[in-house]
Amino acid sequence: MGSKINYQDVINSIYHDICSEENIGHIANYIPELSKVDPNKFGVCIKTVENEELGIGDWQTKFSIQSISKVLSLSLAYKIIGDSIWERVGVEPSGNAFNSLIQLETDNGIPRNPLINAGAMVICDMLISHTENAPKEFLNFVRNICANRKINYSKSIANSEKSVGYRNIALCNFIKSFGNIKNDPKLVLDFYFQMCSIEMTCQELTRTFMFLVNDSFESPDHKRVLEVNQAKRINAIMQTCGFYDESGEFSFKVGLPGKSGVGGGILAIHPNKYSIAVWSPKLNKKGNSSRGMKFLESFTTITKSSIF
Repeated sequence: MGSKINYQDVINSIYHDICSEENIGHIANYIPELSKVDPNKFGVCIKTVENEELGIGDWQTKFSIQSISKVLSLSLAYKIIGDSIWERVGVEPSGNAFNSLIQLETDNGIPRNPLINAGAMVICDMLISHTENAPKEFLNFVRNICANRKINYSKSIANSEKSVGYRNIALCNFIKSFGNIKNDPKLVLDFYFQMCSIEMTCQELTRTFMFLVNDSFESPDHKRVLEVNQAKRINAIMQTCGFYDESGEFSFKVGLPGKSGVGGGILAIHPNKYSIAVWSPKLNKKGNSSRGMKFLESFTTITKSSIF
């Protein structure tokens, strides 16, 4: 097997290399609250199945995880409802922007996958139907798997997104017109904006996603979060759909299941090895963190830890 990788040395080296280069891209300023974030923030954390937890930079600074939360709402819906969720949302890459309306017309209101906005709204709708209080139960689910009761929604970010969320409002109402949103679209949108506003650090993100890394992971109440076959399927969807219309490129260059958010976070996992989170707010043209993509490409190249 060779010698054990010194992950701290690897992340330090890549981090300093990237810091020495120009910080390119643009912050997600179409959400007013996100435009206030310092564009030079940059943090990395890795957590291994051996319980090593290593970080550098702003790895303990909270940021808005945005669409990374879609994997968590999908996981909760899958846990509660089971395979019938796939009757209302597909598992194919979209090939279009994350907020596109085009495919919903041709696919009769069935979103292409649960990690684009339309798909995440249908998942939110399912959770509202199957829980007493979806925002509360979702937050409890996240707190439980991270073993941290302090994780919370950001009211200011949720309100900020709602204030400019015209396309998301259109998406939700459009899906409702096909009958694939069962509840009041206002309820669904309120939950959706809340869900995307969750704030975490890189450290908290890596801890939260260990249930998709480690087959034997149990939450603090000693229960499995998902069945092994369910975790495998969620990892597969992250692999093919986690980066909007840059998912193929992420697979090609990085080779891990992962999910990005317009807050500048990227979470990636190597099944049975580690979870890794990178945060840098400046985004490339596809809406993914420029430094985050570069960091993870270098990381899997140096550690030879792509899953392929």
